[in-house]
Amino acid sequence: MQFKHPELLYALFLLLIPILIHLFQLRRFQKVDFTNVAFLKKVTIQTRKSSQLKKWLTLLARLLALTCLILAFAQPFTASKTAMNSEKEVVIYIDNSFSMQAKGANGPLLQRALQQLYEEVDGQEKLSWFTNNSTKKNVPQTEFKNEVLSIGYAQKQLSLEDILLKANQLFSNSKSANKRLILISDFQQKDGFPTLNNNIGVDVVEMKPVNYNNIAIDSAYIAAKNGTTTQLKVIINKQGEVPESIPISLNNDGKLIAKSAVDFSESSKNTISFDIENTTAFKGELAINDANLLFDNALYFSINTPKKIKVLSINEADTKFLQRLFDNDGYEYKQQPYSSLNYNDIPSQHFIILNEIKTIPTPLITALTAFSNGGGSVLVVPGIEINLESYNRLLSGLRLGTLNTLQRQEKKITNINFSHPLYENVFEKQVSNFQYPKVNSYYNFSSNATKVLSFEDSKGFILQKEKHFLSTASIDDLNSNFKNSPLIVPTLINMAQQSLPLPQLYYTIGEQNRFAVPIKLTQDEILTINDSVNSIIPLQQTKANSVELTTIDEPSTSGNYNIRKKEELIENLSYNYNRSESTLQYADLDNWEGIERYNSVSDLFESITAENKINSFWKWFVIFALLFLLVEMLLLKFLKN
Repeated sequence: MQFKHPELLYALFLLLIPILIHLFQLRRFQKVDFTNVAFLKKVTIQTRKSSQLKKWLTLLARLLALTCLILAFAQPFTASKTAMNSEKEVVIYIDNSFSMQAKGANGPLLQRALQQLYEEVDGQEKLSWFTNNSTKKNVPQTEFKNEVLSIGYAQKQLSLEDILLKANQLFSNSKSANKRLILISDFQQKDGFPTLNNNIGVDVVEMKPVNYNNIAIDSAYIAAKNGTTTQLKVIINKQGEVPESIPISLNNDGKLIAKSAVDFSESSKNTISFDIENTTAFKGELAINDANLLFDNALYFSINTPKKIKVLSINEADTKFLQRLFDNDGYEYKQQPYSSLNYNDIPSQHFIILNEIKTIPTPLITALTAFSNGGGSVLVVPGIEINLESYNRLLSGLRLGTLNTLQRQEKKITNINFSHPLYENVFEKQVSNFQYPKVNSYYNFSSNATKVLSFEDSKGFILQKEKHFLSTASIDDLNSNFKNSPLIVPTLINMAQQSLPLPQLYYTIGEQNRFAVPIKLTQDEILTINDSVNSIIPLQQTKANSVELTTIDEPSTSGNYNIRKKEELIENLSYNYNRSESTLQYADLDNWEGIERYNSVSDLFESITAENKINSFWKWFVIFALLFLLVEMLLLKFLKN
């Protein structure tokens, strides 16, 4: 027990006064005349005994009454250490990711949590709170209540590590403060549980859905294309108990184009196809009806008029293999002999192949360096007999390193950098029984460029630095069989594709998306990304023949968008939410040590109220004081001397 005014307890010393009065009372007995002396002695003894008893009982009642009165003024109470600490800090994390759209016993999980927060939060202290996409520090609880019901869903989902890191930034550096972190989430986490800070109490409110049913449009891709139609394949996943067949519709710019049915009777994953007529542009939307999670019921995509990538090969060697690769509708391919090169064609290209030229003259080095600075991509393939000095001057301008002496030794090309962007989605798995190509001679080199393909001794065969590539060996038929290898097709085709990364079928919000728009802009012109309501200026870099755009969190809403130069429509593009939350899998919080777990926000605040409650007893002591005074009065009135 503790006291609000402990200094008043010194008044207990005043209890000595009634004790002294009772002990040293000098009141004399009155003389009473009786005729019978024996009877007088008997009455005197009885009177003295009853008088002494009455005095002691009265003294006790009076002392107890005064003691209770003094204790009441001192205001005794009991409380926990948390309640006693006046320096309290509260940080609340509200998970507003899409998985919180799942239905709980009282509606969507997020909406139920927000309603309970609105009802339970009531106080004068300030608090900090954050969601997956917003943060507020040290705001009054009234301001928090004004905003909490308007919290919407966000495509971003913070990991537990990120949540703890962000919470630590919102807490002060005070070591004496009582710090409480409240996590409200369904805890749809795939990673392990982080270690908690002992100075911070962590309360978790686990929001549980009543079922784990969901249907999601997972992805879409172009499977085939001819002169008249494009075949679009769509992957749909299901989880839990759902209807065996559901309809899916295909729309173009809001108009229904086709409808099909997805059969889940035999598998939880199904693929269906749509044939789309080739038009100038297709602003597509795939849609299903599912009452569980709503964010993955639609998938947007855009098919634009194909843009041709400009490829130029400057040759002093055979070009048939380049013709087979690039002389088609997807490219605007030119090949020119080194001896009759038109330098005016260089600035307008996207990808230039320097095909085994013996000596690179200074004008060509200057032109290729300027082409590189303008955003162009270059592949340098040396011949067997070359002028190393001229090559190294070019390679220095392209930041690819330097070539050294020619090494005449047969080597196999055995190491493939499967994680390199050139081979993304090329191999279904890492190949171990591949028929490796070989070279009869190669150049030693000095470079910090990335190895795309390497020899059996791990020395590089194809190197990459930024948008430029270098082969350290001639690929002429006399020196190598690389032209006949299956590797040459994805290697060179993807080099050309990455020289002008055109917009894809769709992009995922929250990831770094980079693509190029083949358009020339003046110094003050910019490109914008627009829908019917919003206009966004993305990060962009103007090149000689294109503009490279980069997006991450913007746009923040899935849908079909336009790329515009002022009012001029350039291209269509589409964005979709990440589908990782479509699978309803939840962490087992029993394995997270150091947390306090609650089933609802209401349960949490009931616990906090009980923990912070101060039990005051002064009223009880006032009541006891009155009771003891009453006892004293009764003793004085009814107990005979």
